[in-house]
Amino acid sequence: MTSRVLTGEHFINGDIACAEGAIAAGCTFFGGYPITPATEVAEHISIRLPRVGGTFIQMEDEIAAMTSVLGGAWTGAKSMTATSGPGFSLMMETIGLAVVTETPCVVVNVQRAGPSTGLPTQGAQADMMQARWGSHGDYEIIAVAPASPQEMFDLTITAFNLSEAYRTPVFIMSDEIVGHMSERVVIPEAGKIRTVSRPRPAGRKDRFRLYRPGPNGVAPMPAIGDGYKIHVTGLTHDEKGYPVMSVETQKEMIERITGKIRNNIDDIVMTESYRLSDADIAVVSYGVSARTSFTAVDEARKRGIRAGMLRLVTVWPFPEKQIRALAQKVKGIITVEINMGQISREVERCAAGRVPTIGVGHHGGAIIPPEAVIDAMEKEVMR
Repeated sequence: MTSRVLTGEHFINGDIACAEGAIAAGCTFFGGYPITPATEVAEHISIRLPRVGGTFIQMEDEIAAMTSVLGGAWTGAKSMTATSGPGFSLMMETIGLAVVTETPCVVVNVQRAGPSTGLPTQGAQADMMQARWGSHGDYEIIAVAPASPQEMFDLTITAFNLSEAYRTPVFIMSDEIVGHMSERVVIPEAGKIRTVSRPRPAGRKDRFRLYRPGPNGVAPMPAIGDGYKIHVTGLTHDEKGYPVMSVETQKEMIERITGKIRNNIDDIVMTESYRLSDADIAVVSYGVSARTSFTAVDEARKRGIRAGMLRLVTVWPFPEKQIRALAQKVKGIITVEINMGQISREVERCAAGRVPTIGVGHHGGAIIPPEAVIDAMEKEVMR
């Protein structure tokens, strides 16, 4: 058996870094179906996972792949899949099942330009609203947006930790550019990697309630075969897991699955501030678009524009508190993303008319050049 953590410096692309991050986080089950530009995640993990005692299975389609991930999670395994836009769409119903059954798992979306088949080999960031609202009903979700191969490794570990801690699906919203970009990735020693395991039940098995929340709002989760008599269903259910068709039970269930995220939002949301201390104009960006936005901020400073940036590492739940604070401090906000305006609408909502908000984006297929961001800054200064 080979080492689970490949400590050292590596020159690898983001997809491979993601696979290595999953293995380092303790992933032992991957169910997937190949799709550009996420296939390299599955290809790499299909080789590595069996060597460290895990299981890889290629299913007949993305619906089956996502379903297998849930099954793997209920056996006690840390489970994962990776896909892109069309596959992400097919997975949405089962993701809703993961939400309502409070099944921890990680779903990687290496985004490409759509709709439909679109541009399979070219990047975009147009699945961001689908990540939040793609399945039906009321729920909360966690999604992170890596901006580099290093973060593909690091944030995959973070995604597993969040998933296990809160018993919920977590999305890694990458894109073709970051997925296929090769850079130096530093993998630390295993002892320096923090991993989280899901809360496990204690006490008498005959009195166990599958969905009775603990102190942080998260219920402990047994594995199939542990001896607990449990019922897992997508129907509205009570603390025992049994279907109860009532308004009261629906209210209790939805408040539990949304509350465990909403009530811990300060521990979940991650952002990065750059040159914001004296900024007049703030750029809000995430993922690959943040890379060009950093360059735009530095170039704007050279031209006498006091610009700064707030990078969204966590996109869902949305960093509302940080955006509202930013809107009280600057004179304008520019949101940069490779779509026609998705997260920019959330920024506008949170700014609530306090300052002008502008979206810089396009239809997908290429990165947004720094000059496009600077042009928007200059127009804002001249307004």
